[in-house]
Amino acid sequence: MRDKLGSLQLQLLMLHDTLLAAIRHFIAVSPAEEDLVREWFVPETLAKGDFFLRPGEVSRKIGFVVRGVFHNFRSRDGQEHSYYFGREQEFIGDYESFLPAQPAVHAIQALEDAQILTISYDNLQRLYREFREGEKFGRLVAEQLFVDILRQLTSFYEETPEERYARFARTYPDLQQRIPQYYIASYVGVKPQSLSRIRARSVR
Repeated sequence: MRDKLGSLQLQLLMLHDTLLAAIRHFIAVSPAEEDLVREWFVPETLAKGDFFLRPGEVSRKIGFVVRGVFHNFRSRDGQEHSYYFGREQEFIGDYESFLPAQPAVHAIQALEDAQILTISYDNLQRLYREFREGEKFGRLVAEQLFVDILRQLTSFYEETPEERYARFARTYPDLQQRIPQYYIASYVGVKPQSLSRIRARSVR
């Protein structure tokens, strides 16, 4: 029993070490702040197909992906329209719901078995206030998510499907073999059959 407990503690320590390394890409973190990160970020395991957030729910947490892939999508006219993918070393969340505490329009779903660390709205606000560079961290993460979503939205007006697929391949080079092609087609904005033709032309 003691050995099992020690193994679980070691796994949790490694999960938080992964998160702390990602946070340090944005800000410096003191030893005392490291302890708060370990306290406030809670591990969660999701099976493939589980939802991190469903439409109509109010988002009250942000997640950091340690293992797995998620997609942010919206269902319209019986079809799913993917907006972005979140994978290892990235944060996932719906700020449109999270910040004003309003029901979500989008969904966030696991496309693989996943391990994440989540922080609640209240603890995230404490992080912003109590960390020396907390507000800077919040601003940089929000800006990154905003730019990614804005870039995807702009591409639908300014890029051809071939250009959108090329950008997907550059942005997510590891996802081609990890997720079903119809999710990629949804992200690009074409039917799966059209995506197959675009991929065939891109490798000539």
